[in-house]
Amino acid sequence: MNLALSPSSLSGTVTVPPSKSLAHRAVIAAALSKGDSEIQNLALSNDIRATMRAMENLGAVFSLSDAILAGQPGAVRVSGIQSSPQTVEIDCGESGSTLRFLIPVAAALGVSARFAGKGKLPERPIMPYLESLPAKGITFDYANTMPFSISGQLQSGTFVIDGGISSQFVTGLLFALPLLEQGGIIQIRGRLESKPYADMTMDVLGKFGIQIFEKHGESAQYIVEKCQNYTPCIYRIENDYSQAAFFGVAGALSGPITLVGLPENSRQGDRAIFDILQQAGAEVLRQGDTITVSPGSLHGFSVDVSDIPDLVPVLTVLACACQGKTRMTGAARLKIKESDRLTAIADCLNRIGGHVRTGQDWLEIDGGPRLSGGTVSSFNDHRIAMSAGIAALYADGPVILQGAESVQKSYPGFWEDYKGLGGKADVVALV
Repeated sequence: MNLALSPSSLSGTVTVPPSKSLAHRAVIAAALSKGDSEIQNLALSNDIRATMRAMENLGAVFSLSDAILAGQPGAVRVSGIQSSPQTVEIDCGESGSTLRFLIPVAAALGVSARFAGKGKLPERPIMPYLESLPAKGITFDYANTMPFSISGQLQSGTFVIDGGISSQFVTGLLFALPLLEQGGIIQIRGRLESKPYADMTMDVLGKFGIQIFEKHGESAQYIVEKCQNYTPCIYRIENDYSQAAFFGVAGALSGPITLVGLPENSRQGDRAIFDILQQAGAEVLRQGDTITVSPGSLHGFSVDVSDIPDLVPVLTVLACACQGKTRMTGAARLKIKESDRLTAIADCLNRIGGHVRTGQDWLEIDGGPRLSGGTVSSFNDHRIAMSAGIAALYADGPVILQGAESVQKSYPGFWEDYKGLGGKADVVALV
């Protein structure tokens, strides 16, 4: 789908969707529990469907509320896995979380699993598992692409994981090790990238009765005690700070925009977006779980994005509207996302008049002058597509976005919310 994004201003109130990151985690924890759980405020997207489908194949049962069946956030009743088949197919779609979370889970359940995926997913690395799991009883039939298969029974012990690629490998083991009678230890080699996501996993696991001890020091460790069981519970998913970032930046560019349902005490790392908006000169007002962002005197800023890589595309849009230079560091991991996001966001914004430079792990943006408009690609990346929509608010001419449907991966209602706030987005055919 191609959209013509005409110059416009956004203002008003929006409730962003529930957190995709927390939904993945809650679905897996509930499916691993012995009994029935209820997950409240869950929204379906392509990635969440992939995780639910995988857990169904492993033996869980999901009952969807009428609200979810109607395309709205709602409740899901989850009957946990009682037994798993000996062999299972796990189609991850384009979801890196589904893939990386469930490799060790399938291994801990002792099933032979064939993992399939599409888009850029077959190119995304799983090296930390290839390095650590074979010594613990798991055999990989893997040729650097998908599909691939694993077999064997995961054994307890100490798992040494390179922290520099993604915290998703830590999360996968945090889910798996409580399933082993003797538990286990995860030892982090180097600095753990995107640690707030591991913190979110710990929080969800705690709600489902799993205790994990985190040991700080030169080499961080996660210690999973033996003889633990997932306990069913009622779990409510928070709304998503990652998705709120897009309309937060829109508020700074045109606004004011009020975002509803964002808890103050959240462990979501991407809540940092509102501190960065203030640092850049936007007006940010929080009242309880409601945040209003209004334009201010925007100026360049510097930020280390190693813990908040998902914010980089929309922060680059913000930087284009800030007077002076902005520099972001710690961005190397963006090269192995749904697209090479460093290249993708620079290409997108430079094609419509931006001034973005990238290096191995950094971006520099010379901001201030308004964007001109033009034709850009989403690179089949949901965050690039949504960022292009926000960039169009700062353009003097229309932005033609190719592949606008990629928002289905995480925020299917994005364009409806965009238009509801005053944005202009019309389907067009490209000749």
